[in-house]
Amino acid sequence: MRRQFLTSTTALVLLLGAGHAYAGMNEAKAFLDKEIGDLSTLSRADQEKQMQWFIDAAKPFAGMEIKVVSETLTTHQYESQVLAPAFTAITGIKVTHDVIQEGDVVEKIQTQMQTGQNLYDGWVNDSDLIGTHWRYQQARNLTDWMAGEGKDVTDPMLDVDDFIGKSFTTAPDGKLYQLPDQQFANLYWFRYDWFNDEKNKADFKAKYGYDLGVPVNWSAYEDIAQFFTGREIGGKKVYGHMDYGKKDPSLGWRFTDAWLSMAGNGDKGIPNGKPVDEWGIKVDEKSRPVGSCVARGGDTNGPASVYAIQKYLDWLKAYAPPEAQGMTFSESGPVPSQGNIAQQIFWYTAFTADMAKPGLPVVNDDGTPKWRVAPSPHGVYWKDGMKLGYQDAGSWTLLKSTPTDRAKAAWLYAQFVTSKTVDVKKSQVGLTFIRDSTIHDKSFTERAPKLGGLIEFYRSPARVQWTPTGTNVPDYPKLAQLWWQNIGDASSGAKSPQEAMDSLCADQEKVLSRLEKSGVQGDIGPKMAEEHDLEYWNKDAVSKGTLAPQLKVENEKDKPVTVNYDELVKSWQK
Repeated sequence: MRRQFLTSTTALVLLLGAGHAYAGMNEAKAFLDKEIGDLSTLSRADQEKQMQWFIDAAKPFAGMEIKVVSETLTTHQYESQVLAPAFTAITGIKVTHDVIQEGDVVEKIQTQMQTGQNLYDGWVNDSDLIGTHWRYQQARNLTDWMAGEGKDVTDPMLDVDDFIGKSFTTAPDGKLYQLPDQQFANLYWFRYDWFNDEKNKADFKAKYGYDLGVPVNWSAYEDIAQFFTGREIGGKKVYGHMDYGKKDPSLGWRFTDAWLSMAGNGDKGIPNGKPVDEWGIKVDEKSRPVGSCVARGGDTNGPASVYAIQKYLDWLKAYAPPEAQGMTFSESGPVPSQGNIAQQIFWYTAFTADMAKPGLPVVNDDGTPKWRVAPSPHGVYWKDGMKLGYQDAGSWTLLKSTPTDRAKAAWLYAQFVTSKTVDVKKSQVGLTFIRDSTIHDKSFTERAPKLGGLIEFYRSPARVQWTPTGTNVPDYPKLAQLWWQNIGDASSGAKSPQEAMDSLCADQEKVLSRLEKSGVQGDIGPKMAEEHDLEYWNKDAVSKGTLAPQLKVENEKDKPVTVNYDELVKSWQK
């Protein structure tokens, strides 16, 4: 894939001519002919109209060299290798689009925020930092920017309401702080062919007394994991679950990416629970964080969270390949494509293209997948109205420390790579949807049978329950790194799940307390609550019509429920 990008880029640069001296409509038309064709929601006339706007708006910045950065994803490689040279040729603004590891993006944006030194002119960083950007006030709020200082460089055809992740990047003040560039969800993945095999169906029904299907809850997921583990299919022993357990930074996002809310921690609310979110952090009526531990009304170490960690550990040990316990995120990612995993509860759709490659053991001869994706099952503490999974939304952010002219040039590039002209083509390459209009484009209706339910999910009403980290998290970089270290202790057996979560919430509260003492976040920073026991805070929540922290459920193995995948998809289409 990467080699193909490089050759098309080289051709494009030659075709368009390098350097701003040639910038203009001829270069735009050449780009539209070669790269876009009819893969756009806009007519050719509207594509040219949008390109003409970019050409005109960019004139004051012609010859300027700017630098932007994003994490290593297929989508961003396409932007860096194909769209950045095209933008340079069309507008005369020379863009260097660096693609680096996600951890490095977070580290560098922290450095720019702390020092004020302009490392990059535009940043694609996760919308998980929305609470950080709102509270530190070091990012330009885009609502005011588009209406004021950046009005002359804001595309009239941008159509902010078409972005499906707009609610993720809007702060409690109602302002947009980031513009989504790519999104992917974390869904349930399963072997559709095995689930529809008559012998598997009959054997499962005989053993468990209900139909083999997509699990709606964790009880059913557990039964299915047990059923397939050790079973022989096609001459090889298979496993009923896949995960990873190495004490490594990648273990952190395995949990911060909504695992606790899938179990049922926190409160109801979309995109995030209020007043307690899926990290277990509680805020007051002014959106000030007041605590993380149950003792302050939080839920990081409450019964739902401890159950979430316990289930993770039980399943990893009993139903995944033994080597999974020593794997990192990137090592475990390709394993299901090798053909001996029946299901995975926590699977990122960023892997879709790699999982659909012809010739893989999980792909049919006609190119259709033997697998499907479906909504994730939920734990015993989960209630209707809660979020049900995670959505990663890498989003354009302009820091105030970037000089205005450079921020304007970067904003032009950000709008170019997310524009309706290019978005369908970009989404066909990366499968990381940001626009409603793109999801419903006819080209995806045609491609849907080869993507295992991804398009059906994104077009479904279920989609709104998959959301990123929300605004309760006041300093994402500082708090996120606490998770892998503490949960790693549970994963290695050094601590029990309860001890690990007690330690995690205490560590989070140390950060919250430091932020409160420093006063750096002003009147929207943390304000720690008094301490009481679980019963006190549960009673307080119930009196206010909220849930968290919930009391321990005596029987955490509730009645298993499954649904037929094909019926589920049909119900969405109604």
